[in-house]
Amino acid sequence: MKLLIVRMITFLAVFSAIPAFAVDVVRLGNLKFAHYGAVSYMKEMCGKYNLKVEERVFPKGIDIIPAIIAGEIDIAASAADAAIAGRASGAPVYIVAGFAKGGARVVAQAGLPIKSMKDLKGKKVGVARGGAQELLLLAELEKVGLSWSDKPGKDVLIIYLAFADLNQALAARQIDAMCQSEPQSSQAINKKFGVEILKPYGTPMGEPVRALVMTEKMYRDKRDVAERTMMCFVEATALFRKDMKLAEKYVRENMFKGQISSDDFRDAMDNAQFTYDISVDHIDITTKLMQKYGVGRMAKPPVAADWVKLDLLQKAKATLKVK
Repeated sequence: MKLLIVRMITFLAVFSAIPAFAVDVVRLGNLKFAHYGAVSYMKEMCGKYNLKVEERVFPKGIDIIPAIIAGEIDIAASAADAAIAGRASGAPVYIVAGFAKGGARVVAQAGLPIKSMKDLKGKKVGVARGGAQELLLLAELEKVGLSWSDKPGKDVLIIYLAFADLNQALAARQIDAMCQSEPQSSQAINKKFGVEILKPYGTPMGEPVRALVMTEKMYRDKRDVAERTMMCFVEATALFRKDMKLAEKYVRENMFKGQISSDDFRDAMDNAQFTYDISVDHIDITTKLMQKYGVGRMAKPPVAADWVKLDLLQKAKATLKVK
């Protein structure tokens, strides 16, 4: 008996002396939108890849850039134009995947005689600065021949507000219309204070593709961590694409804490899609439109082919047999 106890003590001493296999921490910058759900879900499943994802939620994509430059974020979910503006301002990032398509609407105040973009002449239109919605709005206004400014004197007065404040401003009749993301635009319609004018995808950019960006340091110097992170992203996205009930439950309960309804989520995802893919051409077109409209105020627009790096994505999709 004494010998058995001695052996057990010896075993426990040896076992406790073995260092635990270190978990790699990946710091994620994310936004609170329905179609950003699969990216957020990475923190629930990346343990199988020996990763711990620490998520930090920002008000809008452009706000993540200072945190990237400060070395506080490793990967981030962002509208493509926010990523482009960040790269132009010196943020050391690569676009490594897409994660969502669509996800925007132009919504008018209920009860106003606004049926089309042309009817926005003389109106106040709210939008968040530096997001895909701003670029989409300006492209659609130009398409119908309307001028705009954030100061009086043009056909349309642009009111820049945070995403979180747009619905409140529309409901309070402080603005006549807005270009808003999902699920907030669906909420405005379902709560009857907003009506859809259009989904703003009829421009050269088409449906906006949101970008997953990764720091150059992680891509270059932590290759193994970068590859495992991409595997986790692709698997989480594939799961959400396959199981929309899980996607709805996670987005409604974990991201929005019950603040959106099932109808809000389903209507939002009728206007968006989880994806993995993005192209150099899409980023090139988006960059040119930003330069044309002065979005992001880029002194030197980045060349898409120089910083869109899709090899990690292609490898992960091949390994997981995802199309």
